[in-house]
Amino acid sequence: MDTKIFKRSLQQSEHYHRKGFGHGSEIMSVMSAEYQSSLIQQIRQNNYRWQEGKVTIHLAKAFGFCWGVERAVAMAYETRQHFPNKRIWITNEIIHNPSVNQRLLEMNVGFIEVINNHKDFSIVAKGDVVILPAFGASVTEMQLLNDKGCTIVDTTCPWVSKVWNSVEKHKKRHYTSIIHGKYLHEETVATSSFAGNYLVVLNLEQANYVCNYILNGGNKEDFLDKFKNAHSPGFNPNYDLEKLGIANQTTMLKSETEQISEIFEKTIIKKYGIATLNDHFMSFNTICNATQERQDAMLELVKKKLDLMVVIGGFNSSNTTHLQEIAIEQQLPSYHIDNATRINLNNTIEHKPLGRDLELKENWLQDGSIMVGVTSGASTPDIVVEAVIKKICTTKN
Repeated sequence: MDTKIFKRSLQQSEHYHRKGFGHGSEIMSVMSAEYQSSLIQQIRQNNYRWQEGKVTIHLAKAFGFCWGVERAVAMAYETRQHFPNKRIWITNEIIHNPSVNQRLLEMNVGFIEVINNHKDFSIVAKGDVVILPAFGASVTEMQLLNDKGCTIVDTTCPWVSKVWNSVEKHKKRHYTSIIHGKYLHEETVATSSFAGNYLVVLNLEQANYVCNYILNGGNKEDFLDKFKNAHSPGFNPNYDLEKLGIANQTTMLKSETEQISEIFEKTIIKKYGIATLNDHFMSFNTICNATQERQDAMLELVKKKLDLMVVIGGFNSSNTTHLQEIAIEQQLPSYHIDNATRINLNNTIEHKPLGRDLELKENWLQDGSIMVGVTSGASTPDIVVEAVIKKICTTKN
């Protein structure tokens, strides 16, 4: 299927909506009441610093809801208001934040159930309204919903769409898309569906492995086993790594995406020579501005003399996890939580260490005065950040 033609055809359909329904100002007033925080506004005005008793909070200068997330949530609210009597579904979580998703459930917006890693669309009927989340949906899902006769509300972030356009360009020139991301993440699943040949690399270690294969060859079966489920059907590393285009999951660590792109570019130059680089390599800047801003603010924040770092966001939020990685790289005690209920008044905290399950940490707030850094992922409302800060201060004081 020509995905570009399908996408254009879908966007011209009267059952496809991407710009809302004209209730924007009313919906933003509702969201402001539900998600914004007067305390956080005070902290912003106080140079992102807040002191209460023995606790000094240093808030990152860029954190929380980004424009794309706010737009997606607003469109979901607006859809519920515009179709008060329709059954409404979301193909996945609208964003990776449990409180926002719970609020939509309370508004009688359903989520497509995932069974054995596959979404069960059998519950969706003709005439139902289906919302595509901020990180998009695969071409297969969109085609299925279109064939079912559903009304589609597309809240895909424009930055994600920009990546889709990049892999479309790779496909047009018969380049393999090297996608820096997590192959099971909804955004990468969607992106790969727009690609021709593709290979998803998670990190620098995997990128170096691929580059070594390009230069020195290797065992094809071992290669395919290492990247099981992370490549296009029929992928052959002996033939499909000659022409490469770089893309990324927009929430990945900016510095790592740049390093991966540089590694592949140098490998292609070494293999084919700089004179023919453009015949074998394509790279576009598809790093999300909001992700970059939050990472840059975190890098600035960890330079302060902090005792610990609290990172707030959904446990399945990729951009939140990468903020936590920055704290860990600075050897700063870091606690990733999704909301204030993880903090207990007996000075314990239930948090998620990087790459591990939830753990309970006792005496996490040390004696005496403490300096606490706080940031949050792009899917976290200010009201959640406020609740965490208040809980820290109450526990300590």
